[in-house]
Amino acid sequence: MSAAPKTAPYGSWVSPITAELIASGSIGLGQIALDGRDIYWNELRPAEGGRNVILCRRNGVTVDVLPAPFSARSRAHEYGGGAFTVADGVIYFCHDGDQRLYRLPPEGAPRPITPPDSRRYADAVSDSQRRRLVCVCEDHRAGGEPVNTLVAVDVEGRGEPVELASGHDFYAAPRLSPDGARLAWLAWNHPHMPWDGSELWLADVAPDGALTNRRCVAGGSDESVFQPAFAPDGTLYFVSDRSSWWNLYRRRNGRVEAIAPLEAEFGLPQWVFGMSTYAFASARQIVCAFNREGTWRLALLDVETHRMDFIEAPYTDIGNVVAGDGMAAFVAASPAMLPAVVRLDLATRRHEILRSSGTVAPDPAYLSRPRTIDYPTTGGEQAHAFYYAPANRDFRAPAGAKPPLLVLSHGGPTSAASSALNLKIQYWTSRGFAVLDVNYRGSTGYGREYRRKLDGQWGIVDVEDCVAGARCLVERGLADETRLAIRGGSAGGYTTLCALTFRDLFRAGASYYGVSDLESLARDTHKFEARYLDRLIGDYATHHERYRDRSPIHHTDRLSCPVIFFQGLEDRVVPPDQTEKMARALRAKGIPVAYVPFAGESHGFRRAGNIRRALEAELYFYSRLFGFTPADAVAPVAIDNL
Repeated sequence: MSAAPKTAPYGSWVSPITAELIASGSIGLGQIALDGRDIYWNELRPAEGGRNVILCRRNGVTVDVLPAPFSARSRAHEYGGGAFTVADGVIYFCHDGDQRLYRLPPEGAPRPITPPDSRRYADAVSDSQRRRLVCVCEDHRAGGEPVNTLVAVDVEGRGEPVELASGHDFYAAPRLSPDGARLAWLAWNHPHMPWDGSELWLADVAPDGALTNRRCVAGGSDESVFQPAFAPDGTLYFVSDRSSWWNLYRRRNGRVEAIAPLEAEFGLPQWVFGMSTYAFASARQIVCAFNREGTWRLALLDVETHRMDFIEAPYTDIGNVVAGDGMAAFVAASPAMLPAVVRLDLATRRHEILRSSGTVAPDPAYLSRPRTIDYPTTGGEQAHAFYYAPANRDFRAPAGAKPPLLVLSHGGPTSAASSALNLKIQYWTSRGFAVLDVNYRGSTGYGREYRRKLDGQWGIVDVEDCVAGARCLVERGLADETRLAIRGGSAGGYTTLCALTFRDLFRAGASYYGVSDLESLARDTHKFEARYLDRLIGDYATHHERYRDRSPIHHTDRLSCPVIFFQGLEDRVVPPDQTEKMARALRAKGIPVAYVPFAGESHGFRRAGNIRRALEAELYFYSRLFGFTPADAVAPVAIDNL
């Protein structure tokens, strides 16, 4: 029988969900691949310095198949993804250390099959008839903006990679028909991002491997195409948002037809290579996942009758779907379950967890369950969020007290908050914070119209939605209006800094590698996002004043609340000088500010020690500002002007 809860101030509660548990006891789960009945996946291990390890589940046993120190991670588009493929037991992967492709046979050591230069590779598919891989190549050899192409790489590493397709700014998802006679792929050009406007191309593959009869069969400047795939019978399927929702289509007899028209999203913003939301169980049956209002569901779709058979499953977040030989595998999570690699038997509907992202399952008594809330925002519109109340079975707050609130602004900004169990959120709620994870206008999961509401409005409507969400909780008596904080990373860091600079509601903030200077971002960022701001802000040549007006770095005179900054010193997406300029400006103005840089980290922190340090430093920062004593023995962080 548990003891009665102790009374203690919000923020000071003792929690078993520690920064050490999150940093060292958690792994990141990514791409999944099938090879016969063998299931392979890639996982990020912070405890191994951020190494990406390939694992295989074979005959009921899971083993590491990528030896140290190799790490399967592509840096194409900087965000990577699609770092490996498997064919007949042979693994082909892009090694993080040199970005070369390697061949790893079942018995033997990895051997490079591409030259030692500054090319990067991703999203490979096996062309077994021609003993080659077809993949995306990002060529940095000439300096300046890299050149993206589709290339063929001999599986034994004989000769140079052979160019197959060029001329577009970007390529992704090369996919070969089952008979090897056709190749499909995605392409798009500046200033579009793939979720704004992209094209689906199809070509015949000649006996010598060259591509002939190339034609664009779907997509355009106002249509986003996602995940082309050939069915076992050779029919080409893909996801398109031509209906304003990312739905499933197929191209048959020269015609494109919808096969699952729903007001739901079968697609995702293609930030990384190798994303998948559907796969073929047979020529007639597709295993698919779709998102409706922030919650994912799983179904079997009959492509002839268009009947959808919904699969009852406890998951609210599903991705990386693969299928074959009577089974499906995917990464799934729920408010009560950490992301895990799941195997589904399609005949019995039995689910089996093959690998959890957490080595220790948290006690449900310390978990806060998300509540979906819709609330009014500016312009008479609605915004969406997940609300988490403070939760800890061992503690309660003093009578009449209200919790500090931490508002989360997700990255992207074309991305979305998820209801999946996230220990970084539970870290705060189990210590007595309320958390609001906002799906502001521009987020995915609510259709193209909602996603497009951020066009020209970044730094405005996303900020308004975060502010409106915090005010909504204050009005409902669920948050202390004197202890409101906002945090975010990357684009979410920009929203955070804008909210702190241009609004007068929050009392503190945390920026993780956040954008503060839009002009610098437009000039200095990498190729993939080089023209992203054209849609979010406007063409720089025409609207350069708008860039200055919405850059927090130029308006530090309007910022009067404390901020803690976290920054990787090898970040090429948001270079460190942006964060350093912002910290210097606040320091000079006399505002409490802390700056925590991490050597060896890029855009996002991958090393266990740095993940732990960032969480604990942020907790310490809030404790000094909001007047509570953390139960954790955290190392202090230097806070200037406090």
